[in-house]
Amino acid sequence: MLHRHLNHQRYTLAAIDDVISRGHWRDWAELRRAVLSDPALLDKVERICRTYASDPYAQRHHFWMHYAEQHRSVA
Repeated sequence: MLHRHLNHQRYTLAAIDDVISRGHWRDWAELRRAVLSDPALLDKVERICRTYASDPYAQRHHFWMHYAEQHRSVA
């Protein structure tokens, strides 16, 4: 996924937020593969999603927060 306002393909905080907010299934699958190969990305995913914790309509971020929590306990 080409991230808005970004000219690279690294998973920065802005890129992760963009993938979660605007990404499609394929983009999420790429993020998942990246997290599986680099568990340190879980910290970034949690950091992004934590800012949306009080928004009940931010379901994509709630999903990814739950994903990060579950995979952190497994790792």
